[in-house]
Amino acid sequence: MLSDADDIACIDLDHCIRPDGSLEPWAAPIVADAGTTYVEVSPSGTGLHIWGRADVRQGRRIRRSDGTAVEVYGTGRYITVTGRRHGDSPSSLGDVSALVAGLLG
Repeated sequence: MLSDADDIACIDLDHCIRPDGSLEPWAAPIVADAGTTYVEVSPSGTGLHIWGRADVRQGRRIRRSDGTAVEVYGTGRYITVTGRRHGDSPSSLGDVSALVAGLLG
């Protein structure tokens, strides 16, 4: 469970992995902007969870103009951790504050 006792945040990208394993065009820049942090495949196998450090007090679902949605959470949510690392992402949490600010801004 994400708690306000720490600064761990999760950015949830649903339906962003194509059948061939590549990322949807809208998701690729978000993953790139996350930098060096842990990214894993979600339980569905078609989405990603970007884990990192950021101050997120109020989670939000951001509906994008292309119909996709990105969710950003930092407290009060249960998020399943799969351990299925995406690509060559590290096993450590990096600072995703700038990415969160850009998504929520």
